[in-house]
Amino acid sequence: MKKQLLLLVLILATAVALAGCGGGGDNTDTASVAPRGQNTSAGDPEEGKTLFAGTCSACHGPEGLGVAGLGKDLTTSTFVMERTDAEVLEFLKTGRPASDPLNTTGVDMPPKGGNPALNDDKLLDIIAYLRVLEQ
Repeated sequence: MKKQLLLLVLILATAVALAGCGGGGDNTDTASVAPRGQNTSAGDPEEGKTLFAGTCSACHGPEGLGVAGLGKDLTTSTFVMERTDAEVLEFLKTGRPASDPLNTTGVDMPPKGGNPALNDDKLLDIIAYLRVLEQ
C-alpha cells in the first residue's frame, strides 16, 4: 500500500513538473518592442486605474504625470513604452532602490509600489492602465 501511494505521489509530482515546463507552442517573443503608443495589455485598464490611484499615484501623480522628486512621468516614459508587459511586471515586482544608478529621483521605488497585496494579475491591470496613459 505504501509503495502504491509513493508511486502515485511520484507520478503526480512528475506531471506537475512537466506541466510547469510548458510546451513552447505559442512562439511569443517577449523581447519584442511594440511601436510607441501601440503596446496593448491583457490586463483591465479600468481596474488598473483604481489600483494605480491607490498605490502608485502618491509618487507618480493621479494622472501618471509624476511628482517632482518622487516619481517619473509615466505618460512619456520610454522605460515603460519600450518594454513588454512581462518586463514591466518583473520590474514592478522588484522595484528600484535609490542606490541603483538608473534611479534618477534618489527615492526608492519599493517592490509592488509598497503594496504587497498586488499579485501578478493586479499588476497587469496597472500595466494595462499605463498602456492607456502612453497613447
